[in-house]
This record gives sequence, C-alpha cells and structure tokens, in this order.
Amino acid sequence: MRAVVVEQWGGPEVLVEREVARPEPGLNEVLVRVHAAGVNPVDFKTRASGALIEWGEVPAVGWDVSGTVEAVGPGVGMFRPGDEVYGMPLFPRQAGAYAEYVVAPARHLAPKPANLTHVQAAALPLAALTAWQALVDTAGVRAGERVLVHAAAGGVGHLAVQIAKARGAYVIGTASAGKHDLLRQLGADEVIDYRTVRFEDAVGDVDVALDGLGGQNAERSLTVLRPGGRLITLPGPDDVPDDVPGHVRAVWMLVEPDHLGLREIAALAERGALTPVVETVVPLAEAAKAHEIGEQGRTTGKIVLSVA
Repeated sequence: MRAVVVEQWGGPEVLVEREVARPEPGLNEVLVRVHAAGVNPVDFKTRASGALIEWGEVPAVGWDVSGTVEAVGPGVGMFRPGDEVYGMPLFPRQAGAYAEYVVAPARHLAPKPANLTHVQAAALPLAALTAWQALVDTAGVRAGERVLVHAAAGGVGHLAVQIAKARGAYVIGTASAGKHDLLRQLGADEVIDYRTVRFEDAVGDVDVALDGLGGQNAERSLTVLRPGGRLITLPGPDDVPDDVPGHVRAVWMLVEPDHLGLREIAALAERGALTPVVETVVPLAEAAKAHEIGEQGRTTGKIVLSVA
C-alpha cells in the first residue's frame, strides 16, 4: 500500500510516499481502507522532532481517518466489512493515518456521520474529541454558562464553539476580524479581535476558558474566570499557570481515543449542530504541502488529505 512516512526528523520535505506492507488486523482490531486523513498541528510537531509518541520501525504520520472497513480481526462484533467508520486510532501511539490502510482497535472507531463526506468526517476526530473531552468531560459545561474559546476559528476552536453552543452555553470566541462572520454563523454569541483588543478588557465572569495557545494566554485567561471557573489548556502541561487562585481550577488535557465521544460527535453532526470547516484538501502524495500550509498558522478550520 501507499503510505507517507518520515525518513528523518525535520521540515515538511522529510515526508515521503513509500510502498509498505499492508497491515493485518489482530484480536479486536479492524482494517480500514482510508478515504481521507485529517491533518493536525500534532502531526507537524511529531514530524519535526519525533516527540510525544512511541514510533514504530518505520515512522508513519497521522491519526485522523475516515474510511471503509476492509476486514475485521477475531473478537470484533461491532463492525463488518463495508461499514463506513471514522476515528483517531491509537493516539498518542503511532497509527500511520497518512496511508491507504490503517489497523485500529475497534473501539477507537465509530460509525461515520451519515450526512458527512469522508473528507468532512476525517476533519473531525482529533479536533472534535479534544473539544468534547475538554468542554464536556473535563469542564462539564452546562446550559447558561459563559464559555471563552481562544483561537476560535482554528481546528479545535471552531468545533469547540459549536459543541459549547449545542450544550446551551453563551459562547465568546477570539479570532482575527476576518473570521468573525464565520464564527457568528457557527453560533458564537460574541467575538473579540485579539489583534486590537485585549480579551481580558472585553470579557469577564467566564465559567470555562478553552486555551489552545498556552503561555501568557493561559495566565491571562485566569483573570476572566468567575469563582468556580475552569481553565482547560491544550498545548502542554507546562502551560498550566503556576499560581492558580483557589477559587478556580486549571488543568492540561491530552485527547485520547473515545468510541462514545465519537458517537456523540456524530449525533451532533447528523442533527446539524456540528459542521467541520475544511479549508484545504490535498492529495496524499502532497502531504508535505499540507504541512507547509498548516505550519503557517493561518488555517481556518481543517486541512484534509484525500486518499482513496
């Protein structure tokens, strides 16, 4: 099968397409014929340095997949060949989603949202699960709460806006002015241009702040939280502020595979409450180009690789 691998750590140019052996599903595993693969910032970081994950013999990149079940291993009863599925297998262990086939534990997948294409579905797993696990599982967002989403037009951010809105929250997003109309269409009640306004001067009494930027942004976010407020920061554990007041909570969260979360996300998509924004679609063979675009940090929504 065709797969994009990393032959040495470095810039986007180290991504190369190779012919490699097609994997076979083992116990409780599913072989998926990949139709599309999502591209995420964590892909750039692991390609550049090999950090974060445990690599296989041939380093292979990517986690987000949407495709069709090709075969199932012993013990799998929830899927059968021909089923359309999507998911984020094995994260943060190597999955190798930039390929024609991927093997995944069955419960790292879920039925693809019926109303989405494979390209749209491939844009969801890592980013949508991050938003879901941060806002729902970790922060427990409730109807009527005020939720501040930083980088609200980005991959995680634009989905977090929709998830928070679906939970009945009042949603505030930070983004450059050119992205404000999109965020309002996605359900944001209030938008702040971070380039011209300090968000802490424009908003307060926040129940939940979702920070995908880290550093000083996380520290500044603490100042807008009301008593009982929750700050969820995503970049890394070092981005949790050192001095967190006792009346609020601050945690770092790393996404993990989640069959039930994927089903909840699919249900939102199928009732029209969650729509992934796909800015760019690039062929598998041009994965390096996808990374070049993504590392500019100006993407609205997601970049996706077309495979099948």
